[in-house]
Amino acid sequence: MEFCLQQLNVIAYAAAIRAIPKELGISANTFHNYRKLLLTSKSDIPYITIRRLENIFKLERGGLENFVLEFKDLTALLKESQA
Repeated sequence: MEFCLQQLNVIAYAAAIRAIPKELGISANTFHNYRKLLLTSKSDIPYITIRRLENIFKLERGGLENFVLEFKDLTALLKESQA
């Protein structure tokens, strides 16, 4: 997200910093905190907010993911529970 913002010129950057929190329905302070989150942080941005940010920045789905969740599917879980 920060990389996308840094690609803007100064005027567009300042406008984006004001407009994005309004579009997301969050405070400017919350948006600032989201921007400061480290990849290793235990804090997380809500999923719906991430999806909206991906749309705002025209990123592909998952473009702001910092890790991939891997789960077994239902078939595998059922096989394990029967074993």
